[in-house]
Amino acid sequence: MKSTEPPFASKLPTDGSGPRVALGVTGCIAAYKAIEVLRGLQKLGASVQVVMTRHATEFVGPLTFQAISGAAVITDMFAATDDPEIKHIQLAGSINLLLVAPATANALAKFAAGIADDFLSTLYISTSAPVLVAPAMNAEMWLHAATRDNVARLKARGVEFIDPSDGYLACRTVGPGRLAEPADIVHRAWEIARLSTGVGLTGQAGDLAGEHVLISAGPTYEAIDPVRGLTNRSSGRMGYALAEAAAGRGARVTLISGPVALTPPRLVDIINVRSAAEMYSAVMDRLDTATMVIMAAAVADFRPVTTADQKIKKAGDGGLTLELERTEDILAAVGRSKSGRIVVGFAAETENVLDNARKKLLEKNADLIVSNDVSRADAGFDVDTNRVALVTGARVEELPVLSKRDVADRILDAAMKVKPRQASHLAGQPD
Repeated sequence: MKSTEPPFASKLPTDGSGPRVALGVTGCIAAYKAIEVLRGLQKLGASVQVVMTRHATEFVGPLTFQAISGAAVITDMFAATDDPEIKHIQLAGSINLLLVAPATANALAKFAAGIADDFLSTLYISTSAPVLVAPAMNAEMWLHAATRDNVARLKARGVEFIDPSDGYLACRTVGPGRLAEPADIVHRAWEIARLSTGVGLTGQAGDLAGEHVLISAGPTYEAIDPVRGLTNRSSGRMGYALAEAAAGRGARVTLISGPVALTPPRLVDIINVRSAAEMYSAVMDRLDTATMVIMAAAVADFRPVTTADQKIKKAGDGGLTLELERTEDILAAVGRSKSGRIVVGFAAETENVLDNARKKLLEKNADLIVSNDVSRADAGFDVDTNRVALVTGARVEELPVLSKRDVADRILDAAMKVKPRQASHLAGQPD
């Protein structure tokens, strides 16, 4: 089983300044796995208040969660207390995330219908904090039309899901419905909670306040005809992770995105584009107000000189010859107009990785180049992890394999270190 403790855990807040999470546990056999979720969140520095439904207590005793969390477990909506505050309202207003793991079909139905007949369902309808749900149930229940409808309704309201996996279920069948791995639940919960609090990888809450971060992400698409085009394998995940991280640390964020299948991060102004020319115009139109530019998009280097108005038909056994021309070099254009802003570029390479990154740093007049070997299975396109080197004029920092969200924080940390040097340079002082 994967560990829920990442290699950077020692750098995260453990003094109560971390995110505040309400962990809802509902009644199914997977309730015992919520103990691992609780422990994983605590290792990352989160404060966790456990809320159990009555049926959940039939599977795991509240005392187990209390012993691990160090706080009394809430199981009763109307339990007597010395606290004069209305408990569900107090908790609803103080948390950074409501995580429900496991969530039964019954819990999803109540959330979708707005039924508030116990503490957890009342907490759900009372809080404005983000909500993350990890369902667990029999495969037929998960696939039932009523459950699918409830999931769709909740997603439309902004509830995030970690869908169950396929596996051997308690009912002795195999299919979708098995609770996602606790480590995966912890990882996603931490990302959302950290964004809500504005705490970065190194615990720098709000350190980007006052910055306008302009980020490009995803591929571009250069049309050949109405149905064909030239593009690349970029998923946009790295750029979207950067946008989420920057927003979570207090920045105003503008995300200029090529065509991707991703949900935009919260608190981000998104501009959708398609071609390199459109991305160039969108970046340059918004450059004046940006204090930091991060060019994470995989922009096509070439496009067809002409685009056919109609679909090109096959003619006999002959081939097709395309005449290509260079697209706009957006990073170079930003570097030429750098002024006092921080400029970060990416170098996706398959050979001579660091040498090419250093060359790009100079040629594009950038402050930082994020270099990675995209031929690696853990750092290429369309994966959740990345392994990069942060290249500046002064040093090279090679990072281990991390999630793209954690790499995003490291990139922002490195970019902010550039700022004092820039400020002293602009003032005519030695670096």
